[in-house]
Amino acid sequence: MHSQLVSPARRGNSSKTATAIPTLPRLPVPALHQTLKAYLKSLEPFLLEDEARGGSDFKSAYDARLKFVEDFERGLGQLCQQRLLELDKNSPHNWLDDNIWLKKAYHEWRAPLIVNSNWWLALGDDENVPNDVRYPSIARTGYTDWQVRRAAWLVHRVLDFKAQLERNKIYPDTTRTGLWFRHAALQFYNTCRIPQRGCDRFSPAPSSTDPNARKVLVMAADWMYAVEAVSHDGSPVDPAILERRLRAIIRDVQARLVKGERAVPVGVLTTDDRDRWADNYEHLLSLSPANRATFDTLTSTVLALSLDEYAYALPPSHRTSDPDLAAHMHNIRSGHGARPGHNRWYDKPFTLIVEANTRAGVLGEHSPVDALVPSVAADYAIVQGVDDDAFPARIGSGMLAMNGGSDAVDTAGWERLDWVTDERIVKECDEAARRAKEIVDDSDVDELVFTAYGVDWIKDEARLSPDAFIQMAMQLAWYRTRGDFTATYETALTRLFKHGRTETIRTLSTDSRAWVLAMADPKCSNATRLELLRRALQTHTALIRQAATGRGIDRHLLGLRLMLRPDAGESHPLFEDDLFTRSQTWKLSTSGLSAGYQFRGTGFGAQYHDGYGISYMPAAERLRFGVESKWSCPVTDTQGFMGAITEALLDMRTLCTSALQAHL
Repeated sequence: MHSQLVSPARRGNSSKTATAIPTLPRLPVPALHQTLKAYLKSLEPFLLEDEARGGSDFKSAYDARLKFVEDFERGLGQLCQQRLLELDKNSPHNWLDDNIWLKKAYHEWRAPLIVNSNWWLALGDDENVPNDVRYPSIARTGYTDWQVRRAAWLVHRVLDFKAQLERNKIYPDTTRTGLWFRHAALQFYNTCRIPQRGCDRFSPAPSSTDPNARKVLVMAADWMYAVEAVSHDGSPVDPAILERRLRAIIRDVQARLVKGERAVPVGVLTTDDRDRWADNYEHLLSLSPANRATFDTLTSTVLALSLDEYAYALPPSHRTSDPDLAAHMHNIRSGHGARPGHNRWYDKPFTLIVEANTRAGVLGEHSPVDALVPSVAADYAIVQGVDDDAFPARIGSGMLAMNGGSDAVDTAGWERLDWVTDERIVKECDEAARRAKEIVDDSDVDELVFTAYGVDWIKDEARLSPDAFIQMAMQLAWYRTRGDFTATYETALTRLFKHGRTETIRTLSTDSRAWVLAMADPKCSNATRLELLRRALQTHTALIRQAATGRGIDRHLLGLRLMLRPDAGESHPLFEDDLFTRSQTWKLSTSGLSAGYQFRGTGFGAQYHDGYGISYMPAAERLRFGVESKWSCPVTDTQGFMGAITEALLDMRTLCTSALQAHL
C-alpha cells in the first residue's frame, strides 16, 4: 500500500519535544468469526468465474465452503484461535512477527535470493556530476573520480540518516509514526542474513564497542574490503576522508589486477539455493580461522557498497523504451549481464551500488524490513547532491580515477577482507555463477513511466482513491492480457502496531471483477461502468483500512493453520481445499512505494513463473511501474503488460472524463 510517510529531507530535521513518549498497541489477533466471514467473501470472484466458465454453480460451491468455515469455527478453529491468543500472550511484541512471519515469509524459503526475493531501487542522477562523466562519448571500463566521490557522499548521507535516527532528530519517538519507523529503519543496519539448512537466521547484533560495527563493506572487482565510516561518537566520517579511503581501496584493486591477481568471487555463492549456500558457508568457515574473522566483519558492517568498474549497457536487441534506465535497473538487480551475481553480497540488507558513470542504486535483502523503510533512507541520501565544499580537492571532468598501482597506497582506515579458498569453493563459485545467470537471463524486467497524469488528477479531478484506482488498472490489464482473473496481492503496512510489518490486501473482489467485465462488455454504458468502478474502489479502500488496522485475513489464516498439530492428527478441509490455495496464489504480486521523486525506478521478482511482480510509485504528475516476469513463460510479457497498464489507465481517464462532462 502506498505509504504516507514523509521524507525527513522535505519536512526538516527539527522535532517538537513531547512530555510523554507514546506507545504503540500490540497487533491484535483478529476475531475468528470476522476473518472467516471475510475469507468467504474473498472467494466469491473465484466461484463466480468458475461458474461462468462451466464449472460448479456458484451456490453449491459456495455452500460447500460455507460448511468448511462453519465446521472449523464451531470446533477446531476455536482451539487454534485460543492457541494463537496464548502465543500472543507469551510474545514480547506480537504473535505474528515474534514467531511466524520472518520464518514463513523469508527464512525458510530455499530459493535463491537473486531476482526471487531481493528488491532493487534505481536512484536519480546527481546534477553536480558533469554530463560527460554521466554520458561519456565512448564506452570505457575503469573506475572514475566522480564515481568514488558520489559513492563517498551517498554512504555519508545514509550513515547520517542512521545517526539522526539514533539521536531522535528525525522520526522522533515522541510520535507514533516515529516510534514505528525508528524501530523498523534501524533493522537494516549492522546485520546480515546467515544461510542455514532449512531456515536461515540473522547475524547477532554487534556490540556498541565492536569496531566492525563502524565499518562499511566495500566490494570492487569481486574483492572485499572494510572501511571505517563511522566515528566513535556514532557520527559519519567526513565525506572527504571516506573518499580518500575509497580511492586507496581502488588503487589497491588496480595494483592487484596489474600483478595478474584475480579474486575468487565468493559473493556469487550468496545467489545460490539457500541449502547449497549453507553447505558452502560451513565449508568456507572450516578452511581457516581467517574466514571466520572475515565473515564476522562482513556481517557486522553497517551496510555494503559495490563499486562497478563499468557502466552496464543492454544488448542492442533488448526491447525497452529507455535503454539507459533499463540497463541501470538490470545492473542493480543482478550486476553485469555477462557475469550476474558478481561484486555483490546478496545477504546484506542494504547495498549501495555505484557504476563508473555514477549511476547509483540500492539492492536490498528483504527479510529484515520491507522496502519502503530503506527507500526513505535512500531518499534522504540523494535529496542533497554532492557538496563540493565537503571535498577540498577538485576532480577532473570525465577523467579516469587512477591509472595503475605505482602510487603509494594510503593504508589508514581500511583493510582487505580476503578469503582462504580451495578447489571446492572455486568450483562452487563457477557453478553458482552459472545458475545465477540462468535466473537472470530468464528475468524480464523494465520500468513503465506513465506521464499522462498522476495522483493529482486522480484525487482532484476524478475525485477517487489513487491507490485503489491504480490497483483497478492492473486488474483490467491482467484480464485484457490473460482473459481471466487471478489472486492479487497488495502490501499493506501495519505501522499502527508495535513491530508491525505487513498484511495482504486481496485486490480481486466481486466488485473489481464486475467492473472489469463491464469494461469488456461493449453493450455496457459508461455510466454503469463508472458506477461499478466507484463501487470497486470503495470495496478496495475498505480492504486497505481493514488490513492496515490489524483486521486483515491472510496473516490470521496463516497463524490458525500453523496452530494445527498434525502430529496429533489435527487437520481440516478448510486448509486442504483447492480454493484456499488458489485464493493465495498471487500471480499478480504488487506493492506501492512512496512517490519516489528522487528515484528512477524500482522492482522485485514475480512470485510465480506465470505471474508478475510489480512495484509502483505514484507521484503527483506521473505513475511509475517496475514490472518483472519470466522470458520462458509463454503467457507473460513485461512489455506487453506495461502496454496493457498504459491502455487501462488511459481508458479509465476517458471513462471518468466522459462522466464528468456529462454532468456539466
